[in-house]
Amino acid sequence: MTSDPSNWRLYVATCAELGHSHCEGARAALAGGAQVIQLRDKGASGAELFELACTLRELCQPYDAALVVNDRVDVALAAGAHGVHVGQADLPATETRRLVGADVILGVSATTLAEALTAEAQGADYIGFGPVFDARTTKPDAAEPAGLEGLAEACMRCRVPIIAIGGINPANAAAVMAAGATGIAVISAVVGQDDPETATRALIRIVAPSTTSP
Repeated sequence: MTSDPSNWRLYVATCAELGHSHCEGARAALAGGAQVIQLRDKGASGAELFELACTLRELCQPYDAALVVNDRVDVALAAGAHGVHVGQADLPATETRRLVGADVILGVSATTLAEALTAEAQGADYIGFGPVFDARTTKPDAAEPAGLEGLAEACMRCRVPIIAIGGINPANAAAVMAAGATGIAVISAVVGQDDPETATRALIRIVAPSTTSP
C-alpha cells in the first residue's frame, strides 16, 4: 500500500490552522481509513517539522499508510518518510529525484496538463492535479480550477497516478473518481471538520467502497 501510489484512494494533508493539530488530524484520518498523510506546514521550522514527521511516520505504520512531507526534501529524508511532494515553485522534479533516490515516492503538483506531463517525464511517481474546484479556502493563491474536463484529460494523457486536489468533498468526490482520478487529496474536507474520523469514513465510502463494511 505505502509504496504504490496506484493504490492510493484518499490522501489527507494536515493543517493545524483548521482546528486540529497535525497529530490529531492524522490520527483521526488514519482511523477513518486514509491511506496517505501529508505533513503540510508552511510556517514550522525544520526542527519542528522533523519532530512532527517522525511522530506521524510512527502513527502511519500500524495502518500501512504512507507519510509524505510537503516541500521539504531534507525533512522527508531525515525522518524516513515514504515520500516527498513538491510544487511548481520548489526544486524541479529531476533535481528532487536525484536527491531522494529511487526508493522515495515523489509527488509533484500540477495545475495544467502541460505541467503534469512535464512532471511525469521528470520522474514523478504521482501527480497532485488541481485545483479541480475552487480551493481558496486553504490556499488563497490557488490557480483557476481545472474542472472535471481538465482532470479527465490529465488522467487520460498521464501514465502515472493522478491524485485530484482542490475543493473536493463528499458532494463531488464521486464525479472526480468518475473522471479517472486514482484518488483524491483533501484538507478541509477532513481536518477542517469537527469529527475528522467520521469525515474520512464518509469519503472512503465514496472513493474506495470495496474497503468498507456493508
